[in-house]
Amino acid sequence: MEFISEKIDQYVCEHTSPETELLADLNRQTHIKILQPRMLSGHFQGRLLTMFVKMIQPKHILEIGTYTGYSALSFLEGLDESAKITTIDCNIELEDFTRSFFEKSGRAHQIDYRLGDALEILPLIDPDYDLVFIDADKNNYLNYYEFVVEKIKSGGYIIADNVLWSGKVCDNPLKFDKDTLAIDAFNNFVQNDSRVENIMLPIRDGLTVIRKK
Repeated sequence: MEFISEKIDQYVCEHTSPETELLADLNRQTHIKILQPRMLSGHFQGRLLTMFVKMIQPKHILEIGTYTGYSALSFLEGLDESAKITTIDCNIELEDFTRSFFEKSGRAHQIDYRLGDALEILPLIDPDYDLVFIDADKNNYLNYYEFVVEKIKSGGYIIADNVLWSGKVCDNPLKFDKDTLAIDAFNNFVQNDSRVENIMLPIRDGLTVIRKK
């Protein structure tokens, strides 16, 4: 589902800073070689993630859901040399492809790329992160959120992707599929969580920006 017309989307992208050559190449290669390329954050959302990092200036970013690394590299672009990203993904088949682009960035030493079940890996990670990006399996969004919101420092941020789920969250709940139910439950939980303040942005498939009080 498109939330803005193709004409407006094109205009927005034309008036947004361009991707780096590395990200543009990753964008192309993901669409050529990898299944479900629409999972990629892409130009407009990637520029937003970079802007968030430049505004927040985090020292440690935790990303749950790496895919081919576009969002991680967008975050990395805004980080200074002393900061780091820990990114987790369960898809071993994408490892070589993703690592190759991390290496091309020249800053792979700042990326701690871990493969496996995020719920098993999270307790092993240094909890001193101040920005978390959740973009993984929808059935575990609430589990990821509950874990990180307890660990993240006051004033830290959580960004959740796909919170509109192609508009399905606005449909009759009786028609919800499993993933839509999970996203809707997550959205409702965050909205009623007194520990945080939040804003949902209708960007691509929906982004919720959450700040811990």
